[in-house]
Amino acid sequence: MVISLIKKYGREISVHTPDGWNSKNYKALIQPLRYKNKMYLEGVHTPIGVSHDGYYLYIGVPENDITKLPENSYLRCSDEYYKIDTAEKVFVADKNLYIWAILRSLEGDCVEEN
Repeated sequence: MVISLIKKYGREISVHTPDGWNSKNYKALIQPLRYKNKMYLEGVHTPIGVSHDGYYLYIGVPENDITKLPENSYLRCSDEYYKIDTAEKVFVADKNLYIWAILRSLEGDCVEEN
């Protein structure tokens, strides 16, 4: 059920590693984190409160396992780039149902195209 929703409503993304490897495009859900989801983040403390700008929730298929990518790997979706802050496999019994991650938006000039 989760996989069919990802494939139907997901956005086209690709994985890029520092050694120049790029995955084929695949579908994943990427959405801005809402207030209640931000409990996973430390945030940036400012004089007027805590800021969490630029963080996104990722839900992806288990076949594209982003949990063990090398440091400085990133995801690309159209002209948007994301760093993976944390990623985990979500299981039901012994079946890996999907991959859950927190992404941080990168500026385009911070990403070197290989």
